[in-house]
Amino acid sequence: MASKYDGLSRIIIQNVGGKDNISAITHCVTRLRFTLKDESKANTDILKETDGVVTVLQSGGQYQVVIGNHVPDVYASVVSVGHLENLAAKPEGEEGAPAEKKNLFDTFISIVTGVFTPFLGVFCACGILKGVLALLSTIGVMNGAGGTYNILYSIGDSAFYFLPPILGYTAAKRFKLPEMEGLLIGLAMVYPNMLDASAMDISNLFRIPVVLPPSGNYTSSVIPVICAVAFAAWFEKLYKKYIPDTIKLFAVPLITLVVTFSATVLVIGPIASMISTGLSFVFNWLYGVSSIAMGAVVGALWQVLVMFGLHWSLIPIALINMSNGGDIILAAMFGTTFAQTGAVAGMWVKSKDKKVKSLAPAALISAIAGVTEPAIYGLTLPKKGPFFRTCAIAGVAGAFLGAFGVKAYQMAGMGVFGYTAYIDTVNNDLRGMIIAIVISLICVVAGFISEMIFYKDDEPKAAKKQAASADAGAAGGEILGAPITGKAVALSEIADEAFSSGAMGQGAAIVPSEGAVYAPADGEITVFFPTGHAIGMMTDKGAELLIHVGMDTVSLNGKGFKPLKKAGDHVKKGEKLLEFDLNVIKEAGLSADTPILVTNTDEFADVIQLAEGEVTHGADLVQTM
Repeated sequence: MASKYDGLSRIIIQNVGGKDNISAITHCVTRLRFTLKDESKANTDILKETDGVVTVLQSGGQYQVVIGNHVPDVYASVVSVGHLENLAAKPEGEEGAPAEKKNLFDTFISIVTGVFTPFLGVFCACGILKGVLALLSTIGVMNGAGGTYNILYSIGDSAFYFLPPILGYTAAKRFKLPEMEGLLIGLAMVYPNMLDASAMDISNLFRIPVVLPPSGNYTSSVIPVICAVAFAAWFEKLYKKYIPDTIKLFAVPLITLVVTFSATVLVIGPIASMISTGLSFVFNWLYGVSSIAMGAVVGALWQVLVMFGLHWSLIPIALINMSNGGDIILAAMFGTTFAQTGAVAGMWVKSKDKKVKSLAPAALISAIAGVTEPAIYGLTLPKKGPFFRTCAIAGVAGAFLGAFGVKAYQMAGMGVFGYTAYIDTVNNDLRGMIIAIVISLICVVAGFISEMIFYKDDEPKAAKKQAASADAGAAGGEILGAPITGKAVALSEIADEAFSSGAMGQGAAIVPSEGAVYAPADGEITVFFPTGHAIGMMTDKGAELLIHVGMDTVSLNGKGFKPLKKAGDHVKKGEKLLEFDLNVIKEAGLSADTPILVTNTDEFADVIQLAEGEVTHGADLVQTM
């Protein structure tokens, strides 16, 4: 997905001597750090005059392009635009640093939506095409068995059928595996040999039985390929360093692909099959206990089952039920599509987010036709709240469909083209279809109203900063305490030009006499760099702060630094944030001078240094006006 920093990224790459002049790239809290093959090829003067670049420094064998607090976004753009994934390292000091704890579900959502994001536009287009073709075929405008239909349907359905290779490519970018390896893993999963076990012997691998997922193949699946690529990235990193450079070009992909695909068919397939068998047992039991309970559970969980490809475990049961007079399982999930449709419509109306506004129309059109993947992966799942609300609505709808005894008597289309499934042709009874239509419309309305009530756009950081700064201005500014005990000096006395020039923001500096950092005001920690040497804060009154302990201390890789808080924590003035060892810094030959910057200086009338000389932590140091 394009970034607003792509233009700046191209300028940076060109003026550091081009992609071929870059040996490695990483970033710290304020700057891009390049290792260049020949620094003389870099156009330093041009970069210094480029909008978006604060300054350029050459130190310690690194070519440093100072960006500011949004350096992570610029770094991601530079890596993407330049296709520098193989040269990109984790931010310095990240290896071995304590990882920020994340909710497991949030991590899962982030990964799934992240791999879908790069092709959401195409995905929506294919969903619309499938829906339009289904409509034209249903109303008799187009022959569903004709050449035009089949050729156009090939375009629309390809994005769904070939999800594994598409997601293999995008997941490889997400997990930092070479894209071609991710693509090949996905392609192997949908290779003709893997599609029909009856036509080709794929019953065993190394004499170990192969068990395919419930659908019989991996086409249109999502989770298996993401898991496979994640494993490949981890595995390749594990062994790659032991492979001689002379054979790495072919040996690494050979080992990675063979081991990963073997693990996929021997582990992922059987696990999916075992879970599927268990689900079949559970739903069969529920079916015998209560049609209402069955409907509620199927309706609420159907979208989740589809994500994991486990819904296929219910299809055989449904087909058997149809042959015996009607099925409640496929009837119970009927509300899910319409709940999604209503939710997307509500988000479209309620949201002011440009991305939501651009994705919603296409997702809505395809959802009406029963193709909800663009809606799920592009809108409701990333926002989480809408996804869970649609699950709840579909669960209630499933319970009512079960209570009214609505059954599916034959397979039909999806979405609005699925109503005919509920006509009892033997008894010429339209009652089931009428109830299904009414409940589906209720689901649309419920989904729409729920988002009109509960949906909120993620507030942009810029808006938060602006609002906080306005509060600060209304309150007459803010006095910031000294975060460190030591000698307060002017920023101009700091050796690092990026700080001393004031280009990064105004403030003050402290030469520490004690190894501890305290919160200079009430506020939220926005950044706590993994090495511990740099802390970003936004105070409750709108000042955005950067506390940078020492010069080039990122090179210590966290040695001597002990973070006591993490990004996202709200702290009170005077709370200890960090402990650091001054001796470690001095023994490394580095300066411990610590700038304290108000990085959003432009949002204030003035930023004034209040103290010089010896100060203790908490003493008045800087005032915003």
